[in-house]
Amino acid sequence: MSQEAKTPWARVAVQLAVVIVLIPLLPLLISGRWGWGEAWVYAGIWIGGFAVSRALAARRHPDLLRERARMLWHEDTVAWDRWLAPVVGIGAGLIPLVAGLNARFAPDTALGGAVKAAALVVILAAYALGTWAMMENRFFSGVVRLQTERGHTVVSSGPYAWVRHPGYAGALLTYLATPVWLEAPWALLAAGLIAAVLVVRTSLEDRWLRENLEGYAAYAGRVRWRLVPGVW
Repeated sequence: MSQEAKTPWARVAVQLAVVIVLIPLLPLLISGRWGWGEAWVYAGIWIGGFAVSRALAARRHPDLLRERARMLWHEDTVAWDRWLAPVVGIGAGLIPLVAGLNARFAPDTALGGAVKAAALVVILAAYALGTWAMMENRFFSGVVRLQTERGHTVVSSGPYAWVRHPGYAGALLTYLATPVWLEAPWALLAAGLIAAVLVVRTSLEDRWLRENLEGYAAYAGRVRWRLVPGVW
């Protein structure tokens, strides 16, 4: 049976509906504040960024979206990532969920316009970085596995010339900037939690790639930093 035939497309459609529609609207749905401009901007960036990144990646790597659509059903996913990948995915939705609860039940937190503008710039830059990484890396899968059937090789161009995991770097920036943009201090706790999980996943994936992907150890010797240049 082909990979295409094995793909549970109905479940993929439900998964996409949750990711593209439900999660970005959580702050509005939970708070009931339909005039919350920052939350609408956040939802627009999430939905637009998802659509644009996938469209651009698909133009360069037509088979990449199918690879990512099957992320939960690959049989050769590394054991620890079978549970860690869903945790990271669910955790990303935890930030807007807590932001909605913060807006509904906690006192308003007013931040200066310059602070919020900086947070918005970081979010946009993070989406651009993640999109660039996806366009550059044909093997930008949603789970950790050796993609032998797709000719898995090391990618060292574009943002991968600076950090070894630019997609995760973009996600980390988004996690930390979103609570600031939404003026939701409690969401910073959720952001810190999912950021810690992401760092653990990055470390495990990097170690696994060194041991299993030919040429990765040499690449890691050239590109020193995993997520943040000059830090780690």
